[in-house]
Amino acid sequence: MDLAGKKKIGGSMNQQTRHYIIYLIIFMGMIAIMDQYLSFIETTAIPNVLRDYSVTDVQYSWWKALYFIPTFLIFLLNGLTDIIGRKNSLLILILLFGSASLGIVYATPSFHLYMIFFAIITFATISNMWTIPISEEAPAEKRAKYVSIVYFMSLIPLQAIIPPVLSRLGLSWKWMYGIMFLFMIPVLVMWLFMKETKRYEVIKEERKLGIRKKHFYGIGVINRSDIKYILFSAVIWMCWLVVSMLVVWAGHYFMDIHGYSLDQWSLILLGSLLLMMAGAVVGGWTMDKIGRKTGLLIGCAGLGLFVGLIGLTPVSVARGITIIAGFFLGFSYTWIIVYIPEIFPTERRGTCIGWTTTTARVSYVAGPALAAIMLTVSPSMEWFWTVGGLLMIIPIILVFLFHPYETKTKELEVIEAQR
Repeated sequence: MDLAGKKKIGGSMNQQTRHYIIYLIIFMGMIAIMDQYLSFIETTAIPNVLRDYSVTDVQYSWWKALYFIPTFLIFLLNGLTDIIGRKNSLLILILLFGSASLGIVYATPSFHLYMIFFAIITFATISNMWTIPISEEAPAEKRAKYVSIVYFMSLIPLQAIIPPVLSRLGLSWKWMYGIMFLFMIPVLVMWLFMKETKRYEVIKEERKLGIRKKHFYGIGVINRSDIKYILFSAVIWMCWLVVSMLVVWAGHYFMDIHGYSLDQWSLILLGSLLLMMAGAVVGGWTMDKIGRKTGLLIGCAGLGLFVGLIGLTPVSVARGITIIAGFFLGFSYTWIIVYIPEIFPTERRGTCIGWTTTTARVSYVAGPALAAIMLTVSPSMEWFWTVGGLLMIIPIILVFLFHPYETKTKELEVIEAQR
């Protein structure tokens, strides 16, 4: 099919009503809230884990690296979106979030049982399956904006609000996780009203007619261009994930090393999360107006600089630096949730995202291992943060070497044809 034909088809598929798009943004936002909350609540939970299970910070980090090895199988979850559809796959994701969260509350009398449920939660988080429906249903000129709005919603600072409330209610810290089981209930109700994306319905029909090949996790359909973008995206995502895994030690840094109370730390975390929300919005605007490449470079440079400065400044200054780092953590992640879903063809989008996520999850072993090494080398954590900041140089170099295709305002079918 020629390019004009692809443009016409791409435009004709963006016919969902305004009300449905608003619903979809809210629904994907609620799934994203579960995802982001469960990804970052660890930063407040760590001191409790170390105390209740009598493990050191270094031991915890090494065990974490070991327990995270099975999370490499994330492609099995992501790839389901191309096999059983976007809607049914999201149901599995929601149930994983909620059931494992409840398991932490009631089934973790030992450290290793805790780590099993924690690994299940981690397996499901950062899969970014919620980006696919909104990417496929949004108009091309507003795709980054809509995805960034969903991400903005996910950053509502529940991680900073819920722990102090639970403490005042006299509930166990494990309810920091368990609260997501309760949150799952309205999310499941909203799931009932979701429609399968129009682009997936077209692919499904073409498979029935024999126009497109059916595939199992991309075997036989992934091409050289897919592999190129899987590797490029995975390295950038990997660097971001390693840095984010170092950032979750900020609660330990302020509370255990510098003697901050839970309330004092929660205020720092609240400020950081609010600026992450701002970073998500500004990042989405930047990528729609200026371009994906420029947005990525700004985000990586800012994140590397401010994470690196946390350990090189007095703790009174480091509080503000940590909050500003949150802005660039959100800004840079916007590229991941916008660019990675849109660069891959619709028929294998979930599968390619799955292989990208699987490759990036080298960080799920490398991140905790690096944290363990740096906690041993620098117990007061000054160099811990410097090393984290330096990691963000890698994506910047990679962008200049790789010259990724610019997707700004283009229909998904045009991207597929031109990349």
